[in-house]
Amino acid sequence: MLLSIITVTYNAEKELPVTMQSISEQTFGDYEHLVVDGASSDGTLAVAERYASGRTRVVSEPDQGLYDAMNKGLRLAEGDYVMFLNAGDALVGRDALARIARGLETGADVAYGQTRVVNVDRRVVGMRHLTAPKRLDADSFKHGMLVCHQAFVARLELCPEYDLQYRFSADYDWCVKVLRRARRCEYVGNEPIVEFLEGGTTAKNKRKSLWERYVIMCRHYGVWSATLHHLSFIPRALRRRLRKHVK
Repeated sequence: MLLSIITVTYNAEKELPVTMQSISEQTFGDYEHLVVDGASSDGTLAVAERYASGRTRVVSEPDQGLYDAMNKGLRLAEGDYVMFLNAGDALVGRDALARIARGLETGADVAYGQTRVVNVDRRVVGMRHLTAPKRLDADSFKHGMLVCHQAFVARLELCPEYDLQYRFSADYDWCVKVLRRARRCEYVGNEPIVEFLEGGTTAKNKRKSLWERYVIMCRHYGVWSATLHHLSFIPRALRRRLRKHVK
C-alpha cells in the first residue's frame, strides 16, 4: 500500500517547513510526497528542496488556483490512497501515518480522523469545531463538513477531480462525491491525526464559502434538505461565537 501525500504551495516559505518536517518524521515509510507549487516567487522551492527526501517530488508551474493545483496533484499521484496536507498543516505525532495505514489495511476506501487547530504561532487553539463522527457516509455531510479535508484519506481510484466552478468549497463537494463511491469508511480514533492552520482561504472568504456550500448541498441533497440543515447551522454558529467572546 502506497500513500500519496499532496502539498499545494504558493509563496509559502514560512509555512512549509513544519509540514515537511512532520511528514519526514513519520515511522510509516510507504508514502510519496508531492509538492505542487504554483510558481512561487519567494523561497518556497528552496525550502522544499532542503526538506526533500527520496520520497519527495516537487513540481512548480503557474496554476489557476488551489483546486487546479490539487487536480494536478491527483494526476501525478501514484499511490493507492491520497491525502492533502497543504503548507502550514501538519501531521500530529510520528505515528499519524501508521494510524491511518492501519485503518486502510481493513480494506476501507476512506480513513479519517480528528483535527486540531493551530494559529500562526503554532499554538493549539483547540479541536476543530466540528467533530468527526465514528460512523461516516455521504449523508453525514448533510450536517456540514464533519471531517476536515486534511484528515480525510481516500482510495485514489475513487477520487474525481475538483470542480473548478467552486472557488472556496470544492473540497466539500469532492468529499461527498468520494463518500458516495466508497463502500467502507474507517475511523482511526479520537486522537487528532492532523493540525490545521487557521486563517486559510475559506476562512478569509467565509460568506462566499458558505454560499457555495449551500449550492453544493442543494445539488447533492436537494433544496429542501439543504435549506433546513443550513437553518440548523445558525444556533451552532452563534454558540461558537459566544464561546470565542467568553474566551
